Amino acid sequence: MVIIALMLGVSLPLLRAAERAYTIAVIPMGTTHEYWKMIHAGALKAQAELKAQGTEVELIWKGPLREDDRDQQVQVVENFIGRRVSGMVLAPLDHRALVAPVEQAAKAGIPVAIVDSGLDSKAQVSFIATDNYKGGQLAADRLGELLHGQGNVILLRVQVGSGSCEAREAGFLAELAAKFPGIKVISSNQHGGATRDTAMAASQNLLNRYGAQVNGIFTPNESTQAGMLLALSNAGLGGGKVKLVGFANSASFNDAFKRNDLQGMILQDPVKMGYLGVKTIVQVLRGEPVPPVVDTGVYLATAENLTDPKIAGLMALPK
Repeated sequence: MVIIALMLGVSLPLLRAAERAYTIAVIPMGTTHEYWKMIHAGALKAQAELKAQGTEVELIWKGPLREDDRDQQVQVVENFIGRRVSGMVLAPLDHRALVAPVEQAAKAGIPVAIVDSGLDSKAQVSFIATDNYKGGQLAADRLGELLHGQGNVILLRVQVGSGSCEAREAGFLAELAAKFPGIKVISSNQHGGATRDTAMAASQNLLNRYGAQVNGIFTPNESTQAGMLLALSNAGLGGGKVKLVGFANSASFNDAFKRNDLQGMILQDPVKMGYLGVKTIVQVLRGEPVPPVVDTGVYLATAENLTDPKIAGLMALPK
């Protein structure tokens, strides 16, 4: 390529500058939750760092509005393949539905780094995410501790096909069964869906049925956590009457901790995911090796550690 370019009269410095310019699409599951804005912030951080090092990266941020619009996310990926972007960073909202477009991208020579949630494929160049199963285990440990190993709990699932949330749910149930035989799961087959409103409706239905029996609840994502908080308040079960452990990354839930409506929240590091996603694609484009799996860490927030710099930093967008 270099020899041909020189024969055509393109100078080597200009050629090298062109080789250092990449277009990377970052495709979240949705664009409304604070969590995805943190992924975007991490991608922008990587872009700025790469620019300071002399590598120009054009970032394109595009995803479905709702986290249950599989068809739209598939279309977004296919459109970027047609545009011949240099690479993609994708958070697949369905671990099966996004397999075909990711494999299509790989065949077209467009590397894809998967972040946040897994994919049933080996076509991606790297998987960069939380150990979601471990996150579910942490939630079970926290709820088991709060209930002193006794009582009835509810798991409000998110939606079928979400690899990350299904791993959290599996980890939660397995840990409860292994460590807390005195705790009974009285409901684990209901789904809250992709929005706070759908989650609140599902939560209200559960509380109407089990409100007099339930002692603790686990909600595996931001929308189910927000919906359940509202439903508990409306049912007069807030303030710690029913213990709630959730899974989210947002300082907007700090007041829920202060009111004792929320007793635990599992945190991820979405900024790190977005940052490493972009950096990984650039490494692949340069021909550098990358790890097939990167664990970005998982943490427990409680009312007692909200002011810890690490915890506070994971719950807010970078300044």
